[in-house]
Amino acid sequence: MLQFIYSQLIRLALPFILLRLWWQGRQAPELRVNWQQRLGFVPRTSGTVVWVHAVSVGETIAAAPMVRRLRARNPDITILMTAMTDTGLAQAMKMFGDQIQYAYAPYDTPGSIRRFLNRANPGILVIMETEIWPNMIRQSRSRRVPVFLINARLSERSARGYERIKSLAAPIMRSISWVAAQAEKDAERFRRIGVAAPKVAVTGSVKFDVDIPDSVREASLRLKASLSDRPVWVAGSTHEGEDAQLLAAHRQLLGKHPNALLIIVPRHPERFDSVADKITKQGFTLARRSRGEELGSAEVYLGDTMGELMMLYGASDVAFVGGSLIERGGHNPLEPAGWGIPVISGPNVFNFETIYQRLRDDRGVVIVEGVDELHQHLSTLFDDDVERGASGQRALSVVNKNRGALDRVVDGIIERV
Repeated sequence: MLQFIYSQLIRLALPFILLRLWWQGRQAPELRVNWQQRLGFVPRTSGTVVWVHAVSVGETIAAAPMVRRLRARNPDITILMTAMTDTGLAQAMKMFGDQIQYAYAPYDTPGSIRRFLNRANPGILVIMETEIWPNMIRQSRSRRVPVFLINARLSERSARGYERIKSLAAPIMRSISWVAAQAEKDAERFRRIGVAAPKVAVTGSVKFDVDIPDSVREASLRLKASLSDRPVWVAGSTHEGEDAQLLAAHRQLLGKHPNALLIIVPRHPERFDSVADKITKQGFTLARRSRGEELGSAEVYLGDTMGELMMLYGASDVAFVGGSLIERGGHNPLEPAGWGIPVISGPNVFNFETIYQRLRDDRGVVIVEGVDELHQHLSTLFDDDVERGASGQRALSVVNKNRGALDRVVDGIIERV
């Protein structure tokens, strides 16, 4: 009964969801492209199809090494990657070009999911992290399509939420074929909310299997060479409420290191212009990457392009990971750690608690509470080349020590394809 009520509510909400999509498309026209795919009208696919679903950019990047490994292990399969956001799909296209197929994920109405499954005809559904959509999962399983949750994590707060609606959640959880959990506490929470114990495995986080393509390394080296010997720090995946704090820390840093450069990369492209405006209004000299502007004596470099954050991390000496000075929950610190550069974060990292704990255990990250602490740590690192190198190596060693989840996940998928 709850499944029926849920489906009816989603159907009733659909016109308003589409209206919101159209409204947002006024400023972001790409949102209106292929909007029919959100109703399940995707191109027909043949052969053995592995449907990989990621929400947005972060999950898409996390899925990339898995997709490469699956294609290497079984070149005959067709990878269909879906995302909920235009930025997620843009990231996937930038990474894979015409090697795989793409579509927007269908909205979770019974009709949209049915049309999608009829056209895509997947042999397996791989969901990155914890995107639990009732109709997507139940209809896939009713067609004997195995459903895997990969790199799965579940916070205690989310687990309690599912327990409150266990009569709806439990049948969905029983439809999941395999959960590859990041840590034992995630696995325990999935068992609590209805996933059968034999279906849950602790594989670790695939994000530790950082994969930096040669093309990204080469682009990073070119940019690094153009920066000469300037001290460079990057603030990746920043959110509203953080930019002013980061600029304040950079202002203090310039007092001691006048040739320092801050590369700031907002998480969402709709914020590019507003962040640029904030930078110039605060009196900083600015260069924008999207315009190909020369860095010269610019104090701030705005990374206002899509899919280049990994490369920008590699061109920097120190990295701050955004979404952590506000109550956002943080972003993936393993991307800069994989380059062997020092990693700094704010205190709000609940979205990556397991990863951050492992970094903390080996002193592979420094947590700062605000502007003054951020400035002080940056200044210390730029004053001390030995400590800066050691800090980066500690972060990289955490990555290397925890690699291997990707092989376990790919083995589990290949066995079931």
